[in-house]
Amino acid sequence: MSALLFRSTNCQSPSVNLREAFLAGQAPDRGLYLPEIFPQLTREEIAGFAELPYREVAFRVLRKFTQDLIPDAALAAMCNKAYDFGVPLEVIQRGVYLMRLDQGPTASFKDFAAQMMAQMFGRFLQEDGSQVTILTATSGDTGSAVAHAFHRVPGVRVIVLFPEAEISVSQRKLMTTLKDNIRTVAITGKFDDCQAMVKRAFSDPALEHIHLSSANSINIGRLLPQSVYYFYAASRLARPGEPMVFSIPSGNFGDMMGCVVARSMGLPVRKIIASVNDNDAFPRFLASGVYEKISPSRNSVSNAMNVGHPSNLARLVAVYGGHMDETGKIHRQPDLAAMRRDIFSTSITDERTRTSLRDFWNKYQILLEPHGVVAWQGFLDWCAAEPLGSTPAVIVETANPAKFPEEVEKVVGWAPDVPAAMTAGLQLPEDYDRMEADYEKFRDYLIAKHAKA
Repeated sequence: MSALLFRSTNCQSPSVNLREAFLAGQAPDRGLYLPEIFPQLTREEIAGFAELPYREVAFRVLRKFTQDLIPDAALAAMCNKAYDFGVPLEVIQRGVYLMRLDQGPTASFKDFAAQMMAQMFGRFLQEDGSQVTILTATSGDTGSAVAHAFHRVPGVRVIVLFPEAEISVSQRKLMTTLKDNIRTVAITGKFDDCQAMVKRAFSDPALEHIHLSSANSINIGRLLPQSVYYFYAASRLARPGEPMVFSIPSGNFGDMMGCVVARSMGLPVRKIIASVNDNDAFPRFLASGVYEKISPSRNSVSNAMNVGHPSNLARLVAVYGGHMDETGKIHRQPDLAAMRRDIFSTSITDERTRTSLRDFWNKYQILLEPHGVVAWQGFLDWCAAEPLGSTPAVIVETANPAKFPEEVEKVVGWAPDVPAAMTAGLQLPEDYDRMEADYEKFRDYLIAKHAKA
């Protein structure tokens, strides 16, 4: 069987295999990689996941993409090492569940992808005998998850850019306290500035001598592991072949695209609810068919979702037959009727976020954080338009409330307990660089760091 190939959303670069897509991060034409054909899982295979631990489900899903590149025994060992934490599924009310993706080393859903990406990067680099500099822009959780996963991985240097004024103290400390092959840079700007600088670096001829890659969700290696937990939840909560509803807090739309990948592989999904904060470019596009990115992005309490132009919309548009370039310009419209049938999107203001967080705690005695609350409120908005009925629904909680203690305490009156995995890191001394949102200065910084390596 020939290896699965990945194509660029901009359609101007040759198709590549998973290893090449993984190590490149972004395609040479500035597009994002997608599988040319999505491998399929049968109803029986998905139903069989119900009795398997998470690491085994991950192995069975990911092996569909790693054929001819990673032997099964090696992939199984990677999954065992990456996924040594649980995936709790809590009952909210009859037929509605909370999937907590906050049990990893940095208490964020980003751990699911980062841990597996580090395993794969390490293997591919060892096979090639090469080194890579991973550039990552973070609006909160990606940076710490990537920093922890790639810490001391041979052949990898990581540089993380974050908006200095728009992440929580715990989010910052989980990455700025690491040393060795990890370097973090505070940017006096927005997440979109960080993301734009990273993207521009990939296509800069002045940096051709540096092997650059990405661990942001522009890298296809982020989306594939994130598809796994949708299979995991459905196998345990739905009858074989029964469709699910997933409500997903969405910023750069990588987590939501993980669900799109799962559905494209055969997972029955009735509706994907992509809830955003005040950065409402996508719900307005879904309603009108006109895409206008938000610049600068709006600062909200659900800070990891402060994204004015989500990179992964290019992939979503491509899945529905359209073409959006990296700037957000639509060259060919997607099938909007099909997109509206499959996806619901709504914008949740800070006021509604805080009110919903308080109401959810008072009603269910379950503590959420701002991003999970956006998913919950988005679910309620959808139910008002389209009754749920008997369809099982999952609300995706993407981070531990302890990562946002100030905001949670303002609303419920007490600070959440800090997980043991976070406590040690928060007590270490920080060390990071600061920089203006100036690409030329960033390019010089990269060149200087490479020269010292």
